[in-house]
Amino acid sequence: MNGPSVRRFTVADMDREDVAPGLTRTLITGDRVMLAHVYLEKGFVVPRHAHDNEQITYVLEGALKFWIGEEEEEVVVVSSGQVLHIPSNVFHKAEALEDTVDVDVFAPPREDWLSGTDAYLRGAPTGEED
Repeated sequence: MNGPSVRRFTVADMDREDVAPGLTRTLITGDRVMLAHVYLEKGFVVPRHAHDNEQITYVLEGALKFWIGEEEEEVVVVSSGQVLHIPSNVFHKAEALEDTVDVDVFAPPREDWLSGTDAYLRGAPTGEED
């Protein structure tokens, strides 16, 4: 068979990346899409940021509170079994209201997550992402 090969992953068998205290993840990346299994401890805050990547967040367990917009004017709670779509370049922040597992899908893949330059998540004071 010529052309691209299919790949199968078992998330439970994959190593988790320790991103910050209270946040670990597993990344699966294709050419034009990325899937992340994200594990957040209750109280963990993902700082306000925006990115060019379109994002879909599917909460498998727990709940996330999102603040949407430049002024954080919209507040949305996404609970187990619910999905949130975040268009490109929309500012957002999130807090784990309880221990949470979610699946984040990004198109295109997040280069900052792949290279480890996602300082906004790792606690480095860098200002806001663009």
